[in-house]
Amino acid sequence: MQDITFPGPVDTEAELDRIAARYRRAGGVGMKVLNLLGGQAEGLLDRLPASVRGGLTGATEKALNVAVGVAQRSRGAIPDQPGWVNTAVGTAMGAAGGFGGLPSALVELPATTTLLLRTIQGVAAEHGFDPAEEGVQFECVRVFAAAGPLDHDNASDLGFVSLRLTLTGGAMHKLIAAVAPRLATVLGQKLAAQTVPVLGAVAGATTNYMFTSYYQDMAHVHFGLRRLAVESSVPHDQLVGQLASRMRVTRA
Repeated sequence: MQDITFPGPVDTEAELDRIAARYRRAGGVGMKVLNLLGGQAEGLLDRLPASVRGGLTGATEKALNVAVGVAQRSRGAIPDQPGWVNTAVGTAMGAAGGFGGLPSALVELPATTTLLLRTIQGVAAEHGFDPAEEGVQFECVRVFAAAGPLDHDNASDLGFVSLRLTLTGGAMHKLIAAVAPRLATVLGQKLAAQTVPVLGAVAGATTNYMFTSYYQDMAHVHFGLRRLAVESSVPHDQLVGQLASRMRVTRA
């Protein structure tokens, strides 16, 4: 990742408090999804046909590989949008995907993945990082390692900000292969939600809105910590530990 500097002193504790608040807000998204689904997160994937469940990881890995190229190329033609625009676009895409049930939701999935990645890249730029730089592209994909809005395991989620993979040959493909199984579970839950009887397009719109909001918040956590490490000269791993302590206090 490129060397960047930020003007002025920084209040590390205050910034960590803001990042922790963003983290808690991301976690609150999952409760809204669960309310939509009647509180049933467990067994959600079982609503999908076995053939779809079996192919989710491969489909997700393919969608991520495509999204990396498309999202980066689109930056030259389409500027980064405010967060509310991204969620609005995601909502519309989810409605279209949910309207036709599972077949249309499967078609919508790669487009949603690309939108989410573009959203994450926009957050990276907001924090002062250049999404055209290879290391930043790498970090953007790492945000998908977050557990997802229906998983409230802080330890699991915090793992994504401390995930260690080096930028060697084929690093992006290795990262995508590592992230795809977890993201496949997340996207599978979204697909299943879009097939909820009666709700249809409403479920698709709502889940896409919430998933887009979730990954925007997690991107702010990820790149907020990266930026804070530069501003404060405090090691990133130490900041992650301090954030984890804040989250443990919150849960207690």
